[in-house]
Amino acid sequence: MVKRVDVQNLMVTGGCGFIGSNFIRYLMERADFTGRIVNVDKLTYAGNPDNLKGIEDDYPDRYLFERADICDFECMEEIFSRHGIDAVCHFAAESHVDRSIKDPGSFIYTNIVGTFNLLEAARAHCESFVLFHHISTDEVYGSLGAEGLFTETTPYRPNSPYSAAKASSDHLVRAYGATYGLPITVSNCSNNYGPYQFPEKLIPLIILNAKEREKLPVYGDGRNVRDWLYVKDHCAAIWTIMKSGRRGETYNIGGNMEMENITIVEMICDTLDARKGLETGTPRRELITFVKDRPGHDRRYAIDFTKLQTELGWTPGESFESGIRKTISWYLENSEWVRRVRNNEYRSWISEQYGE
Repeated sequence: MVKRVDVQNLMVTGGCGFIGSNFIRYLMERADFTGRIVNVDKLTYAGNPDNLKGIEDDYPDRYLFERADICDFECMEEIFSRHGIDAVCHFAAESHVDRSIKDPGSFIYTNIVGTFNLLEAARAHCESFVLFHHISTDEVYGSLGAEGLFTETTPYRPNSPYSAAKASSDHLVRAYGATYGLPITVSNCSNNYGPYQFPEKLIPLIILNAKEREKLPVYGDGRNVRDWLYVKDHCAAIWTIMKSGRRGETYNIGGNMEMENITIVEMICDTLDARKGLETGTPRRELITFVKDRPGHDRRYAIDFTKLQTELGWTPGESFESGIRKTISWYLENSEWVRRVRNNEYRSWISEQYGE
């Protein structure tokens, strides 16, 4: 196990997004992290400053926000130099498969060129650099049949522009470790869910639509299988890898909870029926609407995280049942966040701050 090297100035890219903001909140509460976080986020549609509301006030000496584009190399180099960045946790990416089908170019540019720029900036500071941790996805492995699990040695077979761009960035990170000796780790995770997730993704979309008794769109026959990981468990796994993972290695992170999409949708419907009542007398399951499947829709993902478990001792703390209850409660209890996100009101803060 690698002896931990203290990080003084950690750059978190995409820190205003779903997983990035949860990671920043998680890390700031850890006794074993005493450094400073520099959050670099372009604030595109899914980058929401409300996700980190209160953090700057609570940690004025340990948290700093930089609005910047990882595709701008000169800007990245300047941030590295000015803040003495000695580690990177790289979340920033275009990540929605449907959007990648409609606009693949932006995914290629952000996910590949942006990662390349960060690696080059890190390489320029290699003498003092501690770690480049790259967040990736199980989608790079393609689709599974009815049996089997993705391991760290599963060949890459991406089936969407999104997963192809992420696969390319994974290869770049590994190449910089092998070629230049840059200290790197990579993690490939299964589907995340939890607080602060942008409501274009399945679970928050279904929760919010079911709450308002709107249609619940489900692709194809709803039998696509995903392995689900509660976001705070993911954050704990990332920090475990950053502290103790072997440099140059990849670790899969899974929730050990395979479920069909339709099962999740029905579970959310039943939970809301029980908590809020039927109101109109109609079970929310009747709102389920099957829609045309998207092109290249992978049938099944499932993660084997044995390596992470045996080497570093990490296992998920939440079952899907406990995690989905917490998630539903969060969205019901944070109606103001939901309203602002759905009305794009946080964009006005960005306009006020940056004159757009």
